[in-house]
Amino acid sequence: MEQKDNTGAIFKNDYKKTEQHPDYKGKAMIDGKAKDVSAWLNESNKGVKYLSIKFSEPWAAAEAEAPKQNLQDLPDTDLPF
Repeated sequence: MEQKDNTGAIFKNDYKKTEQHPDYKGKAMIDGKAKDVSAWLNESNKGVKYLSIKFSEPWAAAEAEAPKQNLQDLPDTDLPF
């Protein structure tokens, strides 16, 4: 299924272990770019419940951008085996 631009979906986070972990997680497409979505259920001082939402770069994309080291770049060492 193709995600339409400026839409997304979030689902209950079954892996939440601390208050810092989001209550809901999901994915969205914003201006043609994939984003991860995290949401926390909060309550204002007046007792009004609301969702606080954070958009971030997808987790897999962050790993792919990490620089990879080539074996050719490693220093030569004399190993006894």
